[in-house]
Amino acid sequence: MPIQVGDRVPSATFKQLTANGVTTIDTATLLNGKKVVLFGLPGAYTPVCSAYHLPGFVAKADDLKAKGISAIACISVNDPFVMQTWGKEHGADGKVLMLADADGAFTRAIGLSFDMPEFGLSGRSERYSMVVEDGVVKSINIEKSVLDHGISSAATCMLHT
Repeated sequence: MPIQVGDRVPSATFKQLTANGVTTIDTATLLNGKKVVLFGLPGAYTPVCSAYHLPGFVAKADDLKAKGISAIACISVNDPFVMQTWGKEHGADGKVLMLADADGAFTRAIGLSFDMPEFGLSGRSERYSMVVEDGVVKSINIEKSVLDHGISSAATCMLHT
C-alpha cells in the first residue's frame, strides 16, 4: 500500500552530486522541522518528466517557497550524476534538490515502485508529489498513469501548501 496522508516518511538516504562530490542526505536532515515538497518520477530524461514535471517545479519554486516550503526535492531511481546534469539542464540549481534514490529503496519503502518493461523501465518510481511537514505526509498526489502529470504537478502542490 502506498504511503498515505498522516504517515511518517520512512527513514532513507539519497545521493546528491554537489561541488564537493557525491554526498549523502537522509530523510531526517531533509524533513525534520521543515515543510518540504517531495516529488518522484520515473526517470531523468524521460519525456513527460523532462517536458512537464521537473520544469513545472522549477518554474513554481519561488511561489512554493513564498508559501512556506523550505525545500523542493525531485527524487528518481537514477544515479546522482544523471540527476545533477538533468537538473542543471532544466535550471534546477538553487530551486529544486536533485536526489538520487539510486537503488530504489526509498521508492519501495513508500510503496510507489513500478515496472514498465515496454519502455525498459524496471524498479522505477510512480509519478507523485507530496507535501511533508516535520516528516509527516500532509498531502499526496499520485498519478493513475506515469504518462500523466496534472495531479502531481507543482500547480496542484500550490493548492496543498
